[in-house]
Parts: sequence; C-alpha cells; structure tokens
Amino acid sequence: MTPLAALQQTLAGEHAAIYVYGVVGGRLSSSAQPALAGLVDHAYVIHRGRRDQLVSMVRAAGGRPAAGAVSYRLPNPCRTAPQLRRAALVTEQRCAEVYAAMVGATSRAQRQWAIDALGDAAVRGLGFGADPVAFPGVPEL
Repeated sequence: MTPLAALQQTLAGEHAAIYVYGVVGGRLSSSAQPALAGLVDHAYVIHRGRRDQLVSMVRAAGGRPAAGAVSYRLPNPCRTAPQLRRAALVTEQRCAEVYAAMVGATSRAQRQWAIDALGDAAVRGLGFGADPVAFPGVPEL
C-alpha cells in the first residue's frame, strides 16, 4: 500500500466513524446514559478532528481527499443502549485496524500520528467495553 493510499483508507475510516457516532449520539438518551453519552460525544469530536487532520495530510501528499459517503452500514441496529455501546466499540476496533495499516505504510511523521491515533482508539475501546489486547488493530495470530 502506498502512503497516499494508506492516508485515504484512514480518511475513509474516519468518515465512517463520524457517521456511526452521529447515529449513536442521536439515538442515545444523555439523561438515561450520561456516562455513555459523554464517551460518545468525546469520540465524535476526536474523530472529526482526526478527519480534518487527514484531509490536510492527503492534500500535503498531493492527493485529493476522499469524500465521505452519504451513509454507512451500522454495526448493528443501534436501538438499545447495549447495541449503541457495541456499535461504538466496533467503530473503535475498525479505526484501530486502519490506523495499524497506516503505521506500516507511511513516513515517520505520519506513522507517529497513526500510532497516537491507534493508542487513543484502543483506550476509547476500553471505555466501550473492549478487552485489553497486546496489539490493538492487529489481527491475532
């Protein structure tokens, strides 16, 4: 994978994450689940910031940033609080996978960005109920 392709793939992952968090946040009752709502709000803001950073990185690499899709397939029906939590968890796991791929395909500065994003996604995933793993975003052997 080329560095530009890795950046575009990661940008596509951020577009999807923003969509999922928009749906999850819109369906979550902040009064009934204030802790979960806070985690979701924070994740939404982080992913929007990462998307904006990736747009700049793609442009700096001479590429045209991929646009987000109109909609994305949700990880589950996203109707109950456990489903909403699980959707957020799956989203962080998927983002960790694209960050890990970016680590292996980009330059030093971009690689450090991806490592930082990967660590953040792993920690957010723990907040949504993930089990700790040695190498987040990397398939187990």
